[in-house]
Amino acid sequence: MEEDTLIQISNHIKEKRREKNITVQELALRANVSKGLISQIENSRTIPSLMVLIDIIKALEIDLNEFFKDIRTKSNHPPILVKRKSDYEHFEKEHAIGFHYQRIFTEVISQSTVDIVILELEPGAERPMVETEAFEYKYILSGEIVYQFTNESITLSQGDSLLFDGRVPHTPQNLASQTATILVVYFFEEKK
Repeated sequence: MEEDTLIQISNHIKEKRREKNITVQELALRANVSKGLISQIENSRTIPSLMVLIDIIKALEIDLNEFFKDIRTKSNHPPILVKRKSDYEHFEKEHAIGFHYQRIFTEVISQSTVDIVILELEPGAERPMVETEAFEYKYILSGEIVYQFTNESITLSQGDSLLFDGRVPHTPQNLASQTATILVVYFFEEKK
C-alpha cells in the first residue's frame, strides 16, 4: 500500500470515531485491542493487520465497502487487474483426493501477498486438517460445504462467506451429492 493510502485509512478511522463520539478507549474495547494501538494507527505510526483493521471498522459499526469507498491511490483511480479464465493455473495441494484448485490471481501488495483461488470440491472429497500462514476468505459460489475447525463445524451454502486465521487447523468437507465451488482468497503477510 502507498503511504498516502495508509494515511487516508488512519485519518478515516479517526474521523469516523469522532463523528460517532467514541473515545479511543471505547473503540479499543470494542475492537479488542489496546488503546495505544488505536492511537498509533490513528496517528499513522503503525499499520494494522488486516484482521485488526476489520475489527476496528466493525467496532465503528461501518460497512467495509462504505469505509473504503472514499480512499483512493495517488492516481485517484483504483487499479484494475484482469485475468482471463483461460489463464488460470491448475495445481494440486496437500495430500487431498477430489480437490481441484485453479489459481485465479496472485499479487504482491507492498509487504503482503494476496492469492485468489477457485476450489472445486467433489462429493466425498477428503484431506486432513491443515494450517496456512495466511488469513483466508471463502465465498461459496455453488453447492454446500461443512467447514471443520478443531472444535467447531460450520455449514456454508451458496452465497455464504467465511474469513478466518488460517493458522487455526481447518478443512472443508462436501457432504452433498454435487460438486461445490469455492472462491478462496489468501492474505499472506510478509514476515519481518
